[in-house]
Amino acid sequence: MADAPQIHRAKINKATNISVSFLNGLDSGELLTGTPVVTQVSAGSPQELTISNEIVNTSALTINGLSNAAGQAVQFAVTGSVAGLYKLDVYCATDATPSQDRGGRILFEVYA
Repeated sequence: MADAPQIHRAKINKATNISVSFLNGLDSGELLTGTPVVTQVSAGSPQELTISNEIVNTSALTINGLSNAAGQAVQFAVTGSVAGLYKLDVYCATDATPSQDRGGRILFEVYA
């Protein structure tokens, strides 16, 4: 799985909201559905990030200059307690028949 080219950043112990576009990974007419799953896959033991409020977008968003209709992006909040560069996997089911999962990896930097 390739990392997204952007690196999201936040200061230690400060929450930040992240939006991840799945626009280019969905089939024509396909939308994300259900509750997304976001997991830390690198650095930290125990887990040093707090991930919360995972949702599929319910209104249009612009991410990296592209318009994402409702159901084309995942949003969540993340807070880091230890400085470092982390990888997060973001997965969500779709309304395809049969249902399928779409996923991606993002980078998140926590700084002092």
